[in-house]
Amino acid sequence: MPLSEQEQRLLDEMERHLMQNDADVVSAPAGPQVLSYRNLIIGALVVLGGLGAVIAGIALWRTSLPLGLTLGVVGFAAMLGGVILALTPVKGSAPAPRPSGIGQAPRGPRQNASFMDRMNERWERRQNGDQ
Repeated sequence: MPLSEQEQRLLDEMERHLMQNDADVVSAPAGPQVLSYRNLIIGALVVLGGLGAVIAGIALWRTSLPLGLTLGVVGFAAMLGGVILALTPVKGSAPAPRPSGIGQAPRGPRQNASFMDRMNERWERRQNGDQ
């Protein structure tokens, strides 16, 4: 159902307002952000260490309140830092655009393509008789 003239004007006005006032939203990178395998592993280890510190802090709570409390707070901070480290995308990780090669030989399925993309490529090759 198409928008009425008044609705279209209101939508255009809202869009202009968004562009003027929220420049950071408009200029946000839209490309995929890649997580680092190394950061994931280190972050997971830091989270496990923080969890161990929290458990040790709970165990020491009865015998030494200040030590148990300090250990628990430090463990919680470590867990939070580990999660943040694990989920931080790598800077400059967006793949560089490749120029389209005219006249190049067709390549096989890309290794980094998703499963469905590879299956679609195989289906298209079969339909074209290339196999």
